[in-house]
Amino acid sequence: MPERNIEFGAYGAQGVKGHALVARRLDSLAGFIASPVTTRRGLTARLRYLTSSPRQLAAAREAGLTISPRTIKAQMQGKRSPAPRTLREIDAAYQQVRRQNVARHLQARLERGGRGTRVEFHPVNQSGVVRPRQRAVEYRTLNVRKWDRIISAWEAGDDTGLDDAWVNEVVVDLGSQWGQYEYVTNIGFAA
Repeated sequence: MPERNIEFGAYGAQGVKGHALVARRLDSLAGFIASPVTTRRGLTARLRYLTSSPRQLAAAREAGLTISPRTIKAQMQGKRSPAPRTLREIDAAYQQVRRQNVARHLQARLERGGRGTRVEFHPVNQSGVVRPRQRAVEYRTLNVRKWDRIISAWEAGDDTGLDDAWVNEVVVDLGSQWGQYEYVTNIGFAA
């Protein structure tokens, strides 16, 4: 859309792109392992998840997991500590495989058989903007019925695609005020 905000924050407003908050919320709904990968518990849980079946292991390999089965076994038993690069590789593969595994279920939960999910838009923080330049932007809600493009972009880790899907399929439905909600302080929805 040609009207997309290019100079956000020029007068002191504070906020985040809406699609980034949507991705965070979808990640929290996906139920990732809470323990960090740097702990033994977090590493073991991720490796167990990635190697629980041949299908899971194939998906992990496709997601970029390159360590050998022997190394995985040694790391799960605590006999070998992985390098920081390997930890990042394991965590990235885990996140991608987890997203693939929950995407279809999450989409069904959010679409709720065509009824959709109520999404809350919390406006930008304008406390740093001088009074004459502040805009009247209120809290808004919108019922989102189609989540397929949003979930697909989130599943693929496509930040640009998620931004396009979020703005062109959801935010634009706010009518003439859509540009005021491209950046927000929070996006709220539950599934």
